[in-house]
Amino acid sequence: MKSTGLFFGSFNPIHVGHLIIANAMLESGGLDEVWFVVSPQNPFKERRTLLADHHRLEMVRRAVDDNYRLRACDVEMHLPLPSYTSLTLARLAELHPNRQFCLIMGSDNLATFDRWRNAQFIIDNYRLLVYPRPGSADCPLASHPNVTVVETPMMDISSSYIRQQIGLGHDVRYLLTEPVYTYLQEMHFYETK
Repeated sequence: MKSTGLFFGSFNPIHVGHLIIANAMLESGGLDEVWFVVSPQNPFKERRTLLADHHRLEMVRRAVDDNYRLRACDVEMHLPLPSYTSLTLARLAELHPNRQFCLIMGSDNLATFDRWRNAQFIIDNYRLLVYPRPGSADCPLASHPNVTVVETPMMDISSSYIRQQIGLGHDVRYLLTEPVYTYLQEMHFYETK
């Protein structure tokens, strides 16, 4: 069975921090692949700040195109909204019975994991690979047998910061892969002028 890490997010836009974390999970988390699951709507975020789903998916595809161990995944775009991880996991298990899925999440998400729909079912049946996030305190769930904290570089880059900087007319080329940066420039995404 291929061990496949699911890295959920809006990826609005995907940036080098996401890719550094995914690579660390491949190297240190015992994974064969990482799939970037592009979420159409996070139940805890407002939709108005999101680019159209197909644009965010395209940016992820461009960002991972040169690495066969990384993949853009659009499964949540074909599920009812809002998207819930437990439903996505059930759908992926149907579509890919030969894969062993686990979740990749930041320590900030682990701290609020008990608020997720079907959280107990998820943590009892799936491995959670957790990467450290700035400002996150220790969480009691970190000692659960299905939770593994993976040492990764501490990434303090956010998509919201990148959007803000683009809106101010600042250069963000080193926070994005070249194909994503080019796509954003061509499409004039996040620009306010």
